[in-house]
Amino acid sequence: MLNIKLIKRRIKSAGNISQITRAMEMVAASKMKKAQDTALKGKPYADKIYQVVRELASKVDWRQHPLLSPGKESGKSLIILISTNKGLCGGLNTNLFRYLTNWLPKDMDAEFISVGNKGKNIIVKWNKKLVADFSQVPFSSDVPAITKLMVDGFNSGSYKDVFLVYNNFITALTQEPVKKLILPITRIEKGADEKGDNTPEQKEQLGEFVFEPVLSKVLDRLLPHYLENQLRTAIYEAEASEQSARMIAMKNATDAAYDLIDDLTLLYNKARQEKITSEISDMVTARIAVS
Repeated sequence: MLNIKLIKRRIKSAGNISQITRAMEMVAASKMKKAQDTALKGKPYADKIYQVVRELASKVDWRQHPLLSPGKESGKSLIILISTNKGLCGGLNTNLFRYLTNWLPKDMDAEFISVGNKGKNIIVKWNKKLVADFSQVPFSSDVPAITKLMVDGFNSGSYKDVFLVYNNFITALTQEPVKKLILPITRIEKGADEKGDNTPEQKEQLGEFVFEPVLSKVLDRLLPHYLENQLRTAIYEAEASEQSARMIAMKNATDAAYDLIDDLTLLYNKARQEKITSEISDMVTARIAVS
């Protein structure tokens, strides 16, 4: 016979879990709305400056500025991996790491900067060289420090190229792992056709540039700003993806808890009926035996 007390405890446990996951779903939904607004508001500007710099690099002599250099072939690749600090966000990080594994060539000499504890842990697990970890919330506060690391490494010849790998926010239900080449700028046009790196706006032609007051001063301000903007936008996209994925994961967990409660309730009722039937049968048997 089924244990009624055990079933009641399981129903109570499932109910407690559903309350927790429901609360986490509401919190994630609130954070997702804010993160989504931030990501979507900054995306048009990020796409446009990406397009401007890409067009600019094809029209000026790369010797005009160190960041326009094609990079030293003897240098390593720098990969900035943007993940999450916490779990409970479905397969978001797993899909990102699988995407990175499928893309990363086995013979690629690469170093990593992690943004998020989950990314740091997987890099250490893979025995890859971790240059720095920036997992302090908010991630965007570390953008200047990360930018300085990549610029110094690129200008010194330590890095021949720099990639961003992160989850691109598409909708609340869809997040897509992408990689984005941001240095060297002279190679951006070749890498712009990569999945997740191209938009209709980026295909437009900007025409000729007019520089004021002089080209060198424009480049001194524009190129570092471009790098910071691309990194900050990727972080905002990753944060919106994280909260969206967590909201959906917690909703699925809540629904699963409710389904489990329904199944256990049916099982509980069945057990009670069996117990009542057994008791009635015992009473009838005893009555017959007495008479």
